[in-house]
Amino acid sequence: MRPVLHFSRNPNPRLAVAVARYLDAPVDFAHAAPFAPGQANRFRPLNPGLRIPILEEDGAGLWEADAIACRLSLMTGSDFWRTGKAAPDMIRWLSWGKGNFVQACDMVHFERGTKQRYGLGPVDPAKVAEGLDLFNDSASLLNAALSDRDWLCGDAPSYADFRMATFLPFNDVAGLPLADYPEVLRWYSGLDALSAWRDPFVGLDAPALPRILA
Repeated sequence: MRPVLHFSRNPNPRLAVAVARYLDAPVDFAHAAPFAPGQANRFRPLNPGLRIPILEEDGAGLWEADAIACRLSLMTGSDFWRTGKAAPDMIRWLSWGKGNFVQACDMVHFERGTKQRYGLGPVDPAKVAEGLDLFNDSASLLNAALSDRDWLCGDAPSYADFRMATFLPFNDVAGLPLADYPEVLRWYSGLDALSAWRDPFVGLDAPALPRILA
């Protein structure tokens, strides 16, 4: 039985689907809503936290997008998840992004996007300001790092690029000032030129996210 990638259109599940599509991984895709009524018992054995993405393989669940990306890269024999001497550089960007650029994007998107989609309360201007401060600091560093390269690690896309850009497909909602950082914008334009990243849900049953009400 082929592995099944359980996903939604939210940022981290989208990331996992994009990786699977980019690698042409031999998996099936299934839209999932573990928090929907009656679904918890189905998904809890696969992930006690009930969060997706989940890669279901041989009756077991692998959760967290980074772990799934690693598994898919191993499954396909790809160097998308860098190994050997190239691994530390990729891990460096994953680690830095988690506490800086990706974190900043998440903070702003959570206020302007996630909370508004799911009725979690009004936008908190202080949190948005904190996220934008971190974004500007980290985007400045990222902009400088990308000034002499097309991709973060080597001469081809790696998981570091995909992970760093996790929240950028949702920037129509988040409103981060990408245009202020031309090298970041150029890098992201290159990523968006990849069909697997630009629209990973082509041909999939992937219900739209809830609308954000004005």
